[in-house]
Amino acid sequence: MASLSLARATLRYEWKRFLAAGLAVTFSGLLLLVQLGLLLGLFQTVSVMVDQSRADLWIGFRNLQSVDLGRPIPAASEAMVRRHPAITALEPLVFAQGEWRKPDGTKVFAFLQGVSLAPDAAAFAGMLSPRLREALREPGTVALDEADVTKMGASLGRTVELNGQRAKVVGTVKGLRGMGSVNLLASLATARHFAGLPEDSATYFLARLAAGSDAEAVSLELEPEGRRRGFQAYPARAFSVNSQLYWLLESGAGMGTLFSVILGLMVGVAITSQVLMGTVLSYAREYATLRALGVSMPALRKVVLEQAGWIGAIGMGATFLLVSLLQPLATHLHVAMTLPWWTFAVTAFLVVGIALGSGLLALRSLRQADPATLLR
Repeated sequence: MASLSLARATLRYEWKRFLAAGLAVTFSGLLLLVQLGLLLGLFQTVSVMVDQSRADLWIGFRNLQSVDLGRPIPAASEAMVRRHPAITALEPLVFAQGEWRKPDGTKVFAFLQGVSLAPDAAAFAGMLSPRLREALREPGTVALDEADVTKMGASLGRTVELNGQRAKVVGTVKGLRGMGSVNLLASLATARHFAGLPEDSATYFLARLAAGSDAEAVSLELEPEGRRRGFQAYPARAFSVNSQLYWLLESGAGMGTLFSVILGLMVGVAITSQVLMGTVLSYAREYATLRALGVSMPALRKVVLEQAGWIGAIGMGATFLLVSLLQPLATHLHVAMTLPWWTFAVTAFLVVGIALGSGLLALRSLRQADPATLLR
């Protein structure tokens, strides 16, 4: 208990000497946590239509690596899928590429998503309000993310040009912002019209299953028929994760972003470890005095480890406080930053581990020194 009391007393009465180490831990954790949040937020935009829908299975073209790479599937697929006893509801979704012309003549790549507007439809169930569903029933109308309104030179009720045709903006949603493009929502008929697709065309069929049904098992049961008919059933959760991993690992943007996260982690580790080691070494004379008085190295190690642990814990507490203040700002500025609970756990584990490791490394250098030399 004496070593624990000594560690806490040192931090309490000599807090100015440990302030730099605490700030290094705080900003190292902040850098890592924000980088992780931005990485996850960026690539969740790829799978937004899966995540924002209530479908259990996505029926699409075979061997798709990402949801945004969908291609039209045979209309006969719908009848084949409906035969499965576990499927209680099935609806088409059209996913098409387009071109939006801004008022200044600039052309922007667009993804047009045609969805069912039924009140109980699965597509974008948490994003489309009853009022917006009703507004989109008017032919030639679209909705976009509220963050894209100014960028695209659009406004509610304004007529814009989409694929060389007139379209009317009738609403906005939150969370639909795309990565390097604009995402648009429309009715099935409107999307097919702008994309020049047949009336029965569909990129996906969204299936909901009976309570207690296992999506993975149903997808395997549909596989033989899908292989013959040219479609495949993708469990929603796995489809979302695979889409994000594809863009993270297979695209240049994904690898570049991942590299920046790793680089940020390395910079944070280097700064934190050096500052903490310097802080511990600044107590060289005090530690040498304890050794000269007969304090064992294990007891001294406990003091240093607890000091490092407290610095790491306090620094991470400050990090979490700063992130809680930054997250509402990011939401207000429409910055995609996603921070699930495990990002906090991973960050805390890494940063506190770095703090403890830095303390031990500094103590090792003290152990190799002669106490009499340090006391001169």
